[in-house]
Amino acid sequence: MELLPTIAAPGVGERADAAADAACHLYDAVVPWCGGRPGGWSRTAAEDAAETIETTAHALAHIHPSAEVILAPVHAALADLRRQLALAPADPLTADGVPATPRTVGNPRRTRWVRVVTAPVPRQPPPGTAS
Repeated sequence: MELLPTIAAPGVGERADAAADAACHLYDAVVPWCGGRPGGWSRTAAEDAAETIETTAHALAHIHPSAEVILAPVHAALADLRRQLALAPADPLTADGVPATPRTVGNPRRTRWVRVVTAPVPRQPPPGTAS
């Protein structure tokens, strides 16, 4: 029995493909900085990545009647990661599945605080790595 149609709703396939590509690029950007240890991340980048996963899980919750229950461990794991990294908790959801905290910025990715644009700083390799 085929549960999913062959063609997605307008924009869904393209956005899912772009999200998968962005996740691959993020992985490729982080791994060289790690060297087997944590590294390469900033507080803002970690929060953005966690929010991306949370939002994607909320979107996937509408794919199947059991999906929300199946994805609950994802939200629990991300909440624990946020605590471990001392990040702000995820926005609570209403019964309709939308954030209870009103958005403060037009871009839904920027829900917690308005960020000040600063000049880019050249990245330096982590200490102890050969150039």
